[in-house]
Amino acid sequence: MHRKDLVVAREHERIAQNLLRHGIELVRGEASFQDARNVRVRGTGDAADRVLAAEVVLIAVGSRPARPSGIAFEADEILDSDEVLALDRVPRSLCVVGAGVVGCEYASIFAALGVEVTLCDGRDRLLPFLDHEIADALLAQMRTMMTVVLGAPVERVAATGGGAKTTLRAGQVIESERVLVAAGRVGNTETLRLENAGLAADARGLLCVDEHFRTAAPGVYAAGDVIGNPALASASMEQGRVAICHAFDLAYKQRVSPLLPYGIYTLPEVSSVGETEESARAKGLDCETGRAGFAQNARAMIQGDTAGLLKIVFRRGDRRLLGAHVVGEGACETIHVALAYLQQDAPIDAFIDAVFNYPSICEAYKYAAYDGLARLARSAASGR
Repeated sequence: MHRKDLVVAREHERIAQNLLRHGIELVRGEASFQDARNVRVRGTGDAADRVLAAEVVLIAVGSRPARPSGIAFEADEILDSDEVLALDRVPRSLCVVGAGVVGCEYASIFAALGVEVTLCDGRDRLLPFLDHEIADALLAQMRTMMTVVLGAPVERVAATGGGAKTTLRAGQVIESERVLVAAGRVGNTETLRLENAGLAADARGLLCVDEHFRTAAPGVYAAGDVIGNPALASASMEQGRVAICHAFDLAYKQRVSPLLPYGIYTLPEVSSVGETEESARAKGLDCETGRAGFAQNARAMIQGDTAGLLKIVFRRGDRRLLGAHVVGEGACETIHVALAYLQQDAPIDAFIDAVFNYPSICEAYKYAAYDGLARLARSAASGR
């Protein structure tokens, strides 16, 4: 058994044991609504159809890769982000269409495996929801591994028999052995017969919910990718918990935290929580920033990751932390320190007061705070 298959099998077994331990019946098949209280499950194999009645229904069907029209996904050379996992060998070259989170992650992985990768996107900026400095730092490092073409919309993707061609609107043609189209995701709602429950999905198969994750149909809730942004596994689990707590009047969890850490598993990793410098200024917050480059961090030097960067955003008046952003190895772990400080509404002075392990990446928070205070001092001295 391949290592990947072994990991998947063990995860399936862990989930099965967890369901068994909690006395949960697992019914396999394709489900659809008869009405808001009854769900028909079409059995698999010789299993008979069943109708399950319940006072509460939670829709958590997830999502799948979007497939833009006009692209011949039936060709072996053109893949979506699920199909790429089934490749039987690593291609010599790969063009990744779409520089969103999924596109950037796969581009990084294949480049690290020695594949000649070209990543292209019609937007002028990589991952525009990120803090601009962090996105620029990621882009600079990705360009040492692959070709990145931004501001160039894709006009056509076509298989050529043993390869593929990606034509950009500007006229550039990218030839590669395989093309991965990463065009976002759509909700898996097309077979649910939502209309029988009085519901309708939007053009991307997504459902609307309120703050308790209730849909427009009484007793029907939805959580996870099927409700769209943020579409994070961590947030999806919390959404499901909040939905069930509301449905059954359980007091222990009433909301999903507004502070969600975002983890992007590119090479290097990127993670962020709270406000970016741009979002803080757009909201009219009087903010300042502090930075700590990994080139001055002993742990990063040991790891050979001296191009990383940690950036904090804070209010000028009371120095309260507003957000933190990291690019570099281990960023998705390092960000949790900032998350804890944000939840406590702490000032950046708390980073300076704390004692961090040495050497550690997290020590960079202390030096980012020192940098932020120095920026405040220079501003005060200049009369700003």
